[in-house]
Amino acid sequence: MTQRLIRLAADVLTVAALAAISAIAGDTPAAPAITAADQQSFDKWKTELVENRKQKWLPLAGLFWLKPGKNSFGADKDNVIIFPKGPGHGGWFILQGKDVSVKLAPGVKATVAGKPITGAKMEPDTSKSVTIVEMGSLRFHLIVRGERVGIRLKDLDSAAVRNYRGPDFFPLNINYRVVAKWEPAEGNRTVDVPNVLGDVTPTPVSGTAVFELNGQEFRLTDLSEDPKTSLFFVFSDFTSKTETYPGGRFLDAEPPANGTVVLDFNRAYNPPCSVTPYATCPLAPKENRLALAIPVGEKYDHKSGHH
Repeated sequence: MTQRLIRLAADVLTVAALAAISAIAGDTPAAPAITAADQQSFDKWKTELVENRKQKWLPLAGLFWLKPGKNSFGADKDNVIIFPKGPGHGGWFILQGKDVSVKLAPGVKATVAGKPITGAKMEPDTSKSVTIVEMGSLRFHLIVRGERVGIRLKDLDSAAVRNYRGPDFFPLNINYRVVAKWEPAEGNRTVDVPNVLGDVTPTPVSGTAVFELNGQEFRLTDLSEDPKTSLFFVFSDFTSKTETYPGGRFLDAEPPANGTVVLDFNRAYNPPCSVTPYATCPLAPKENRLALAIPVGEKYDHKSGHH
């Protein structure tokens, strides 16, 4: 009996000593348990992310910047713009200022909104009535990025969609779901947002989320177009150097409510540039480069250049 008490006392002392060492080391507190509802909600969100990539980004098959005047396009190598498939000589994209029209070569078939065309003025993706030309399994439309005007090509029969292995995420950790204080921006404040093309766009700021992680205060600037609908952040952290996407990750959040915003870094995801070379992604502005590691959310394979 006495020996059992001695052993019990020793165990209590060991636990106390370990707790003291842990407190001195300043360990992150153990994460609360993940509930079935947490996991279910996360899995649903991840399925939607994968579906969005398969619909919108993985089928991309080209991005071609136009030069003033006529730009011939088609699958033959003598075109200015070489498509990966389709008619040998499809026609021409004609750029005048920032206006673009497409003119099809004789005998080439294509439609816009289900109607056959021989040519059309192309409304860009910044317009609500963007013109999407359908040609076999190919779809193409006009994009405007800064001073650049280009054609983005999509192939509905894309090998990239079939071969996509899906995203790789860190384990869920509820410590990285934080309630932030919302500070609305004063006046017409903007931040400079760089992109992968080297352009820098002054972007209006609606406000800043102020939050604590590991006992330190951090700030994230919202880059959404309309904070009443949703918030959008592009951020980087210390994991960007080795484990996550180098240019920074995206994070969506619900609109501010009662002066607060919920930031769930478990749902930080890679920009489209992580799965296609034909996207023009924003990079984290200097205001959103966080001086800590956030080991949750989507990972990125730095060696192979993809997941």
